[in-house]
Amino acid sequence: MTPTTLLRSPSRDAAALAAVCLVALMFGLEISSVPVILPALEQVLHADFQDAQWIMNAYTLACTSVLMAAGTLADRYGRRRVLVASLWLFGLASLACGWAPSAPLLIAARFAQGVGAGAMMICQFAILSQQFREPAARSRAFAVWGVVAGIGLGFGPLAGAAIVALADWRWVFLVHAPLALLTLGLVRASVRESRDPDAHRLDLAGMLTLTFAVFALVYFVTLGTARGFANPLGMVLLAAAVLGLALFVAAERRSAHPMFDFSVFRIHRFNGAMMGSISMNFSFWPFMIYLPIYFQAALGYDVMRAGWALLAYTLPTLLVPPAAERLALRHGAERVIPVGLGLMAAAFLLMAAGNARGSDAAVIAACLAAGIGLGLTNSPVTNTSTGSVAAARAGMASGIDFSARLITLAVNIALMGFVLVSGIARHLGEAGLRAGPAERLQLAQDVAAGKLDILPATAASALAQTALRQGFGDVMLYAGIGVGLLALASHAFFRRSRRAPASAAALPQACAD
Repeated sequence: MTPTTLLRSPSRDAAALAAVCLVALMFGLEISSVPVILPALEQVLHADFQDAQWIMNAYTLACTSVLMAAGTLADRYGRRRVLVASLWLFGLASLACGWAPSAPLLIAARFAQGVGAGAMMICQFAILSQQFREPAARSRAFAVWGVVAGIGLGFGPLAGAAIVALADWRWVFLVHAPLALLTLGLVRASVRESRDPDAHRLDLAGMLTLTFAVFALVYFVTLGTARGFANPLGMVLLAAAVLGLALFVAAERRSAHPMFDFSVFRIHRFNGAMMGSISMNFSFWPFMIYLPIYFQAALGYDVMRAGWALLAYTLPTLLVPPAAERLALRHGAERVIPVGLGLMAAAFLLMAAGNARGSDAAVIAACLAAGIGLGLTNSPVTNTSTGSVAAARAGMASGIDFSARLITLAVNIALMGFVLVSGIARHLGEAGLRAGPAERLQLAQDVAAGKLDILPATAASALAQTALRQGFGDVMLYAGIGVGLLALASHAFFRRSRRAPASAAALPQACAD
């Protein structure tokens, strides 16, 4: 008797749902729990500010690079088979992360972990759709999956803080090894194998050129934060990013089955949803990477208090989506999405004002408002992006949506780091710190990493803390203004889609032909 026959069908479906939910939980935890331990990693592994950025970005860049490839491979060779392989990779990479003795090795392990995570995420949607064929059962399964995914993202900061307080930072990574083994057992016992007999060949050229372009752009911004943007290596990286993007566009236009079909960008409703995807990862998610440093170094919170403060930022992303879905059904996603983005913009601007006044309560309240804005936006964006195109292109549209989120996240982790360091360096100069531009930039990076005792002067810690708050104020303004402009763009696209309903409805069918 094979393992898949040991359970009756309802039990198999429940076990399969549990496996997929564990995948979503692990993916979310690895995004939201790791930022809390970055200050500890900087001390224990002697990581600098750029290392901390790459510890996060290696994961997101790896997810982006394998996203479309994993979907194609899963369609051709089996979703269950690819999920099993990705779980093994994720579990082993998690062990490597926990045992990493240095920042460079941790970054390499994080990249491997991201490869496994990206492949896991792309498989789970197809598995849920195949395992639950009846619409009602499928709807319930996706609802349960959404709650568990929200728990991973929402409670990740508190989980990370608790692990650091009670055990050791390494367990933030090591805990995923037994979870991956448990998930593997559930997958082998319950998940049915499925393939797409009409699956296309892997778009290797598109995958490689896009990954190359994004990596070069992120490296350019990260290097510019440390050395300035005029250095020769930076210029080479910028040229490489532009070349990679041009090659990607050319490869996709020549491919018979591209992973990015640019014709969907003629659909105004799809573009309005994409502005939402970009906005969330322009502001909310990359800022979460830096919030633990803000709470612990700028505001002086201990790790557990920082974890509770971060919960105000992330918990609404779990609680608000059901209300967002009801509002979208009643008033239309084209109205709910710009409102959610506008609330996020206002929240970041209020956060900047509270930071400038030294009001911790105002900052926490603004964090709560930002989480509510994201909760209003996230689900309607996903549903609108896939619902704006023909059913045959829904998977491709979902892939573009997810790729846009991860690419924007990776780029803005680097850009926010640049804004933060620049703001700190400017304040140190205005405060009369006697140092050359290069030395001041290095000191600003140390302060941005939370090292407040780095300045060689009396009362230097107070000066460093003030400069850090000033830098974070700049980041909050950057996020607020950026998401505000993207909210206006989203509203404009949706308004154009309402004005031209006939052409907008015709395009999805044209894309499917």
